[in-house]
Amino acid sequence: MDLKGKTVVLALTGGIAAYKIATLASMLVKQKATVLVLMTENATRFIAPLTFEALTGTRCMVDTFDRSFSFEIEHVAVADRADLVLVAPASANVIAKMANGIADDMLTTTVLACRCPKLVAPAMNTGMYENPATQANLARLRGYGVEVIDPACGRLACGAVGPGKMPEPQQLLEHIQRHLTCQKDMAGLHLLVTAGPTREALDPVRFITNHSTGRMGYELARAAMLRGAQVTLVSGPTALEPPPFVELVRVESAQQMHDAVMAAAPAQDVIIKAAAVADYRPAHTAGEKIKKSGADLTLELTRTPDILAELGAARRPGQFLCGFAMETRDLLDNARAKLEKKGADMIVANSLREAGAGFGGATNHVTLVEPTGCTDLPLAGKDEVAHRILDRILARRAGA
Repeated sequence: MDLKGKTVVLALTGGIAAYKIATLASMLVKQKATVLVLMTENATRFIAPLTFEALTGTRCMVDTFDRSFSFEIEHVAVADRADLVLVAPASANVIAKMANGIADDMLTTTVLACRCPKLVAPAMNTGMYENPATQANLARLRGYGVEVIDPACGRLACGAVGPGKMPEPQQLLEHIQRHLTCQKDMAGLHLLVTAGPTREALDPVRFITNHSTGRMGYELARAAMLRGAQVTLVSGPTALEPPPFVELVRVESAQQMHDAVMAAAPAQDVIIKAAAVADYRPAHTAGEKIKKSGADLTLELTRTPDILAELGAARRPGQFLCGFAMETRDLLDNARAKLEKKGADMIVANSLREAGAGFGGATNHVTLVEPTGCTDLPLAGKDEVAHRILDRILARRAGA
């Protein structure tokens, strides 16, 4: 999902981190957003307005009283168009002005007039950032409903090491996407997603696992977060970057996943079990590496906890339970049997045998199996499939 039709105002103050906003502006344009750039006079000393005009295709605004382009009252016109404003880098000086309602240039005048969501990314010397006056000003901004993006820790341009470094453009983009990408139709809901494989140890070196990468579960967690849900992601070992703004619980074994899920389950409105949990584990785990010998090795396996069945038996009224079924044959028959046996509301079924579906890829083809029938979702990117699954869950919760 992109930002087409959205107008993002980037407001730059004087600081070396201003150069990073050129990358962010380019990212937003690629997301099809309209980008308007405001700069203080000091900001223009670090990066030229022409840079942003070339990247965004819109005029960069600095002077409140510049009438060379139109007769519009610029700060009001920009404020009316804005869907979101990000002040980044935000200097201690401009943070103080915003916190106290001072509007003495194009940037502060426009930001004061905006009624849209406002984000501030402080970037300054560690001593300035930690100064009680700056912290009080940031607290006041939070009280006004402004979202303050915590700075990163690291080596700053002044040579100090500590908090005060502006986050990277990708992180700033994620904050913008969180506000603008989706309708917040899951606001107020608590949702738990499981993702990835589990590992069942044979000895300190070896383990039993499967080919799951966790991508479908991670896309579900991201999609629910973008739609306003409070998301808990219980993840087995994966190489994926976790989605932002979710509570991540990392586990290794099926037993650890069971314990984490059952502890969090009572507080959830929706639980989606997308993880590929091992059905069996070694009955005995060796304390030392099992050495190769001339004879064959026989492994005794024992069942792991059936998490979905336990959730189905223990769930509270109104809680929606969705499981996944990965099959190599008799897809719908096996999914229907799982739906009934586990006490779930929905099973998302997909086949390992089908091209473009299953483990590892960027796409998936699934069938939603419910007590009233089946809905086939055509092959699509896993991000789109995630939203379609959530659409159906919301419809079911609404009684459809």
